[in-house]
Amino acid sequence: MPIYQSTLGSFAFLLLVSGLFARTFEVATIRPTPLAEYKGGHYLRMQSAHRFQAKAYTANGLIAAAYNLTPRAVLGGPSWTDSDRFEIVAVTPGQTRPTQDEQMAMLRKLLTDRFGLTFHREKKEFSIYELTVAKTGPKLVPSTAPPDQSPTLTSTLYPAASGGIDKAVMPARNATMAQFASILQRGALDRPVVDSTGISGRFDFDLEWTPDETQFGGNLPPGPPDNAKPSLYAAIEQQLGLRLRATKGPVEALVIDHLEKPTEN
Repeated sequence: MPIYQSTLGSFAFLLLVSGLFARTFEVATIRPTPLAEYKGGHYLRMQSAHRFQAKAYTANGLIAAAYNLTPRAVLGGPSWTDSDRFEIVAVTPGQTRPTQDEQMAMLRKLLTDRFGLTFHREKKEFSIYELTVAKTGPKLVPSTAPPDQSPTLTSTLYPAASGGIDKAVMPARNATMAQFASILQRGALDRPVVDSTGISGRFDFDLEWTPDETQFGGNLPPGPPDNAKPSLYAAIEQQLGLRLRATKGPVEALVIDHLEKPTEN
């Protein structure tokens, strides 16, 4: 059974929302995650067509997800911003399941209304990863999904029988390189990821690797010492024909001006 999932149902850089959806959840319940219930996993997902859930997320993580940032690019805030965890269960409006950008628009509104979030942007120099094409060339297969089908990207951690983490698996369907870079920086990696591949189009692929202590928040128990699966960096090159290059570059950080703990109702 997986112990962690980070999911991207669909993604758009534009902040536009379909006219079928308001930017507000119809109903949203927020409560603190009791320490006894937190076992190191967290996820953001649609449980059903109209039920949105955030499980064991910090305010920092919620803001990063809502604004498509790595958590390290969310700066400032009270001391509890990156320690206290929250559960959110919300009902979405409309007749159909909201896309990921519609979900995140509603989450942004919830952060404003219930957490009192205000912020400003600043350009900061960060250590980043640049996603590029490997010397061998890309090994990407064009997606067979209908053009109007929502992309899906899900990273899941699987425990080893002997303890620790055996593997991480990310099946992607109808996904762009920008969406791939986005889910890497939001879930797996500890710094911003910039798509510099120059590759357009949508692709289907399955990525499998052995995560290390720098990934998924740095709280992973070590896996079996004889694990033969490649590291994330080797897997991206071997399986996708791409490369993650560590470098530095400017990133537009979000600086919190005000944030308050939400009421539970």
